Amino acid sequence: MQTYLSVKSVSHRYDIGVSTVWLRVKQGKLPQPIKLHGTSTRWKLEDLEKWEASQVQEA
Repeated sequence: MQTYLSVKSVSHRYDIGVSTVWLRVKQGKLPQPIKLHGTSTRWKLEDLEKWEASQVQEA
């Protein structure tokens, strides 16, 4: 089963503000969210975990 996170959940996950989440998405420093039901913006937890793993490998 797929888990989706809201922008607020993503901001808590990385201990950053909501506006910083959007800035980092715009800068390409966080994965792009998807639209659910045409209105809700969410991130797939799987996409965030893959991104996190790639960040560890680059460090």
